[in-house]
Amino acid sequence: MQETSTPCRPAADPDRIGLIPVLRDNYVIVLHNDRQAVVVDPAEAEPVRQWLQQRQLDLAAVLQTHHHADHIGGTPGLLHHWPTAEVYAAAADRQRIPLQHHGLVDGQEIVLLGRPAQVLAVPGHTRHHIAYYLPPLPHATGDGGELFCGDTLFAAGCGRLFEGSPAEMLASLQRLAALPPSTRVWCAHEYTEANLRWAAAMVPQDAPIRERLEAVRQQRARGEATIPSTIALERSTNLFLRASDAGRLAALRQSKNDWQG
Repeated sequence: MQETSTPCRPAADPDRIGLIPVLRDNYVIVLHNDRQAVVVDPAEAEPVRQWLQQRQLDLAAVLQTHHHADHIGGTPGLLHHWPTAEVYAAAADRQRIPLQHHGLVDGQEIVLLGRPAQVLAVPGHTRHHIAYYLPPLPHATGDGGELFCGDTLFAAGCGRLFEGSPAEMLASLQRLAALPPSTRVWCAHEYTEANLRWAAAMVPQDAPIRERLEAVRQQRARGEATIPSTIALERSTNLFLRASDAGRLAALRQSKNDWQG
């Protein structure tokens, strides 16, 4: 089942989660069933509107992970088309995400299309960044659940520290790394190849990183998305998840900021 409105194709997804590529490298994530959809971090409205209407889906909710414009920019337009849709975001960020109907706090549980989801505070990229973790479905063998993590954890990377400290980001990443290994990681940007090229330059003898880089290059050559990843894959190939302390994470983040490869 093709789940995008552009030639960039994600891998086949039996659990009805789709990706809509928008802007230069953003993804809007869509959780849906036969009738309704929940979208995560809609940077733009029109591609999402078209995607939902092509599938005759009604927008039930918008999930925001943080306040940046390339994550909330499409929300007003979506609410214009679906005025009954409800917006979920961090209660502490109400001034910067003003359209929210439900202000969320760490540890809160919400229900998305009948499926429970846990709210996780993961500061670092921004002060009030949150993630949404959907535990495995009952009787789903090998399912580790779904993680919608915005710009905290990327495939082979992590977000820039715009407002948080290295210690906060380290704690957030360690919290996400503790989720079940088979948890699928749905981040909001297609940065995977660049992240892995940097990582391979940092540790050129690391075989898992080299192998993942080659696999990702082949995916991108075929026009495929590299999202979702998994927690297990990130543990084995993400240098930021290997950081043992805040100082090491800060050094890695600075190296990535400066890298021009």
